Amino acid sequence: MYKLIKRDGMAKRGEFHTVHGTIQTPVFMNVGTCAAIKGAVSTEDLQGLKTQVELSNTYHLHVRPGDKVIKQLGGLHKFMVWDKPILTDSGGFQVFSLSGLRKIKEEGVYFNSHIDGRKIFMGPEESMQIQSNLASTIAMAFDECPPHPATREYMQNSVDRTTRWLERCKKEMARLNSLEDTINKNQMLFGINQGGTYEDIRIEHAKRISEMDLDGYALGGLAVGESHSEMYRIIEETVPYLPLEKPTYLMGVGTPANILEAVDRGVDFFDCVYPTRNGRHGHAYTNLGKINLLNARFELDSRPIEEGCQCPACQKYSRAYIRHLLKAKEMLGLRLIVMHNLYFYNTMMEEIREAIEQGRYKEYKKAKLDGFEANGES
Repeated sequence: MYKLIKRDGMAKRGEFHTVHGTIQTPVFMNVGTCAAIKGAVSTEDLQGLKTQVELSNTYHLHVRPGDKVIKQLGGLHKFMVWDKPILTDSGGFQVFSLSGLRKIKEEGVYFNSHIDGRKIFMGPEESMQIQSNLASTIAMAFDECPPHPATREYMQNSVDRTTRWLERCKKEMARLNSLEDTINKNQMLFGINQGGTYEDIRIEHAKRISEMDLDGYALGGLAVGESHSEMYRIIEETVPYLPLEKPTYLMGVGTPANILEAVDRGVDFFDCVYPTRNGRHGHAYTNLGKINLLNARFELDSRPIEEGCQCPACQKYSRAYIRHLLKAKEMLGLRLIVMHNLYFYNTMMEEIREAIEQGRYKEYKKAKLDGFEANGES
């Protein structure tokens, strides 16, 4: 259940109550695709990095080790030793990202595994069954993430199919939650709004799925090639047609600047691989933008990644030492940057929540963006 605590313009400060604990929103979900955060970050580490929600991938866990294996071991929470909320995406994004390995039909999608080439079929029912086996807190509906750009005809047909799939997801989720051997009988379902950059298709789809009274609603199919300004326009036009009393989730987005702009347009939930992926390549996020610790200018820099940061990396280690680890290809270097980046993101979300509560979000956003832009971050 979602409780709206405060609004500051369109920005929302809320709480989302789940069977695995209460999520303070706006929230950034830390991405652990295969039930682990890339960068050798343990679930014990996540507790100290202010992580509220971990996100895992339905398709990848179905392929390896297998959702039935995870169910036999007590579900994803027990499997990865994590007692807070978990959101599982539906496998729908792989319809987009594995375009060379799949065929889309009304019944679902036929895949070839990216690992061993074996044939896989996944439709709405199969996606819900896999996510039920995983026993995540929040399951995402199975959808198609259309390519960008796409013709209006393709987009409309795709969105209509996604709506039909959502109806099937809701029905199957209700059935699964009623079964005796289901691990999490309180599993929640979020629907996904699609429509590319066609705002009229987006709005009409938002209206249709809002009538289904789901636990939450996501904006999918953004950050797939359109400009930031196009993305912001679609968020601004679509969010007012999604239920105010339910959480709104912007899937796969994004940079700190993206998050600040989307919060200002009414978004509650975020996820993105940027803090971990960029961290593994030596890039650290700071309040003055992103820095590349592989640069020679940090060779003798005895300062932490960011002055005043309370993350494990900044409490003990210098930029010079972390740069040395990266150059020597020692795993500790990328682990320290990943932990710093996750701490940075999660701390920024704390600051965002506080700014909304105090009615000063516009000022906070401007100051933060000014700091990023001073160092070329966008």
